[in-house]
Amino acid sequence: MIEVRDVTKVHQSGETEVHALRGVSCRFPGHTFSFILGPSGSGKSSLLYLMGALDSPTSGEIFVQNRSLAALSQSERDTYRREKVGFVFQNFNLLKNLNALENVLAPYLPQGVTAEQKERARELLKQVGLEQRITHRPNQLSGGEQQRVAIARALLKRPLLILADEPTGELDTETGAEIFSCLRQMSEQYKTTVVIVTHDERYIRESDHILRLRDGKLAEDHQAEALSTDAS
Repeated sequence: MIEVRDVTKVHQSGETEVHALRGVSCRFPGHTFSFILGPSGSGKSSLLYLMGALDSPTSGEIFVQNRSLAALSQSERDTYRREKVGFVFQNFNLLKNLNALENVLAPYLPQGVTAEQKERARELLKQVGLEQRITHRPNQLSGGEQQRVAIARALLKRPLLILADEPTGELDTETGAEIFSCLRQMSEQYKTTVVIVTHDERYIRESDHILRLRDGKLAEDHQAEALSTDAS
């Protein structure tokens, strides 16, 4: 489903060039759970943001369903992010003045929310175990509950792809396990491809697709595996 071809990413920090990615080539299968692993500074988040079209590579290309993200116009990139990709971040990114239901609907509030979207948002909150917390604001929710709201928000658009950056980084082990269980359940139900950046390997299963990065490159023992994985 996702193919990364010889991608580099260089950030400019004053007069210094920081090489976040150094010629990464790999594939992520469709309808699966994939993990990007590696220590801090290995390029994990940079690769995730490139796949979500939140940033552009310095060189190389990324293909999603055989279409190059680089070939998309700015309008098409905006549509891709808005309609095809659900983002889940470590810090939840909830709006403090909105309740749980309104936060799920937040991407649609500017253009107006339909009755169907509102009902679907309610159903998603029910599915993630927050049926009784719909009217609560973020400061009335635990960290795990806030992340469940973020997952429901990501799924409201029925995305092709969910990209999660350290989604359990602010949570304890038990709550983290609950969040991953929730993500897996929702991924299976909605046939959504999930790619997760993490340095924590406790939640990985044997059937998951794994990519390891080190210093902006594929770890040597994962190069052949990453390139040979068939895209769905």
